[in-house]
Amino acid sequence: MNWFATDDYWIGRLVFQRMLALIYLLAFVGTAFQFRALIGSDGLTPIPAWLRRVPFRRSPSVFHLHYSDRVFALLTWLGAAISAALLVGAGDAIPLWASMLLWLVPWALYVSILNVGQVWYGFGWESLLCETGCYAIFLGSTHTAPPWLMLIALRWLLFRLEFGAGLIKIRGDSCWRDLTALYYHHETQPMPGPLSWFFHRLPRPVHRLEVAANHVTQLVVPFLLFAPAPVSTISAAVMIVTQLWLVCSGNFSWLNWLTITIAVSALPDSVWHGDLGLPVPAQSGSTSWFQGIVIAFAAVVLALSYWPARNLIARRQLMNFSFNRLHLVNAYGAFGSITRTRQEVVIEGTRDAGAGLSATWLEYEFRGKPGDPRRLPRQFAPYHLRLDWMMWFLALDPYRGQVWFIPFMRRLLCSDRATLKLIRLNPFPDSPPRQVRALIYRYRFTTWAERRETGQWWHRELIGQMVPPMHD
Repeated sequence: MNWFATDDYWIGRLVFQRMLALIYLLAFVGTAFQFRALIGSDGLTPIPAWLRRVPFRRSPSVFHLHYSDRVFALLTWLGAAISAALLVGAGDAIPLWASMLLWLVPWALYVSILNVGQVWYGFGWESLLCETGCYAIFLGSTHTAPPWLMLIALRWLLFRLEFGAGLIKIRGDSCWRDLTALYYHHETQPMPGPLSWFFHRLPRPVHRLEVAANHVTQLVVPFLLFAPAPVSTISAAVMIVTQLWLVCSGNFSWLNWLTITIAVSALPDSVWHGDLGLPVPAQSGSTSWFQGIVIAFAAVVLALSYWPARNLIARRQLMNFSFNRLHLVNAYGAFGSITRTRQEVVIEGTRDAGAGLSATWLEYEFRGKPGDPRRLPRQFAPYHLRLDWMMWFLALDPYRGQVWFIPFMRRLLCSDRATLKLIRLNPFPDSPPRQVRALIYRYRFTTWAERRETGQWWHRELIGQMVPPMHD
């Protein structure tokens, strides 16, 4: 190792870059398929209306220059194409300066999308992708050894991500402190996966052990990232294993896979070469202009780190918060509070003119969120179903979602094609319903006995009506 770069992380950088490119690809493809109904010109929260209200300085985005659905789709697919090229190694087949520009494009495009995405892009992993993607620009390619400053920046990011999440939990809901959080969380998390029912049915001592292990992983292990190897290697490996456990137990978009991606950058070549048998790339130096750019960017990261570092020790810690419009050096954290019961909004429609007992109501089915009690939850992560996630938040606080939910109901009344593509089952394929309504149910996982008797994964009870019957 010289003063600027190291020869011990070539393969870790390569794996990190390929995994990041894949996550970029999924993010852009998901946006391309969902944006028209959500934020398009005729969407639930249209971008043009947002651009008229919010100036460039508050939401830097290329779409302030010009917006149309066609331009948005073109730039989104451009981001997907470049991500695919980076995935297959295009960044290593061109000069270093060109590789940096290639990594710059998806970052700039995704920041532009995030800054006009409104409530649909208000998740912590959106900013996490932007921050991680920005570091990738300065990580170099096979033309130069991995710069230490960027490897340390990625560890600082991983530290904030894990330690921030641990502090949010231990400072928040008492169920994290008394180790009972997972009595509820597998059942009440935003979007359960196909194994969540089985995780929920684990013995309660196992749940308590899970919570205790989580506290160790998030409150103790992150400090070991800055220790010499092999301690730092072991700490990164522990985080990777923990994240894989979360991948199995739920659907958290690309949050877990991106955390694994960041942790991979902390694994030295001895892990990949010695344990997996991968070859170590030929060594190469670094040019002075590249060193100057990396040092300057590292200084920016250091300066911006003041706010998230202060947030970690603040009495009122912010969760998933960006301190600047480019989403660099953010604050992270999740599930500071745990809901004990699960509520779901169920939307129904009818072709009958009246709304009395004689009306026949048919249920709309979503792709990921619970609906039909007999349907096993599906695995969608790392793909992000934005509407399904917002439906979970809607059930927690119906009033906050009215800005988009009532327009969504109206789209169903006219069988809007773009909107119907976001859901799994439209019970009115031939003609629109005359009326739609929204009900609130309480859901819980069935017991082993109920599962054997009914074949259902969920038991649900009607709580009441959230939106009375609507018609055009």
